[in-house]
Amino acid sequence: MSSLDGARRAGRLIPRVLVSVVLFAAVAACGIGSSPSAGRQAATSAPPPAVAKPTTYPLTIDNCGRKVTFDAPPKRVVLLNGTSVAEVESFIVLGIQDHILANSQSYEVSDDPSFVDRIKAIPRANLKLNENFEVPREQVLALKPDLVVSTWAGGFDDKIGSVTRDQLDAAGIKSFVTPSNCANGDLNARPEDKERYEKQSVESSYELLLSLGEIFDVQQRAADQVNKARADIAAIRKEVAGRERKHVLVVYPGMSMMNNNGLPAVFGGGLSDDIVDRAGGVNPFAGKTNTQLAEINAEALASAQVDVLVVGLFQPGEKADVMAQDLFAKFPYWQASKSKTFTSVSDSFYLGPLNTVAIRKIADAAR
Repeated sequence: MSSLDGARRAGRLIPRVLVSVVLFAAVAACGIGSSPSAGRQAATSAPPPAVAKPTTYPLTIDNCGRKVTFDAPPKRVVLLNGTSVAEVESFIVLGIQDHILANSQSYEVSDDPSFVDRIKAIPRANLKLNENFEVPREQVLALKPDLVVSTWAGGFDDKIGSVTRDQLDAAGIKSFVTPSNCANGDLNARPEDKERYEKQSVESSYELLLSLGEIFDVQQRAADQVNKARADIAAIRKEVAGRERKHVLVVYPGMSMMNNNGLPAVFGGGLSDDIVDRAGGVNPFAGKTNTQLAEINAEALASAQVDVLVVGLFQPGEKADVMAQDLFAKFPYWQASKSKTFTSVSDSFYLGPLNTVAIRKIADAAR
């Protein structure tokens, strides 16, 4: 949705017919439920600075347990849909969008407004999604790409009409899955890939940037992006250190199809918890699985401790203030309702290069 994890991937599993309606690669990017402490552990473990070095070809990488060898930077890339924008936005921030032959990812709102038009400017090559909201194998093969990128392992499943990685290999075409989503849609994923998926964090977004940087020989750009983001987040964490940790509820009212009770979609677990934690907050639904989040009812929302409301936007024309006031009226006992404390996010809350924006917004709102 992945990232909007449309609502499967940043780790949420909902019927594919709904996934495309939300166009939410980010939600899968949000990651599936993990222990409440997983995000805090990720946030407090300072990784070493990303170090750039020129790529030496042929380059062989391990991607979801497959060895993929590149003889040069790919020049004809097809981005599958997967209800994500994590991949296309990562290409943009790395300055390699001109390598995209056909892009099927899109999102009509963004926390970086320039991204909407920049994504629209990337060729689509008349791609038509099938009933499962994925690019059919025939279209992919007809384009003769040299690389096909999927936000999740399930994007290469022939059961949804997609081309498989084996079929691409047979045609001499490389394939790549966003590393933190290797277990998303693959029941036979390696234990390490399952763990990476279950413990998605902001670092998962950086892993994607660094992987693309290596493949396309733009490692310095990737390292610069990652190091700046880490420094910005470290500065925010320093600001919020010692502050009372407020309870931050993140909901996407326009994604009510993800809640079995018709309520706004509630985000928790994995990347969602990590973003809130890095902003100095606590997610009242931290560590919940997608199944548990889908079953949240009005009573559970009403009794939740909510000091700050974060309204997620994913469709043009949605007004955060209007949706916030509506929720405040429905749940008047929240502290956030009494203080009218809210902020809004869109794609910065998904897997992708904009997580720092969400962290900054939430930290500011929680002052």
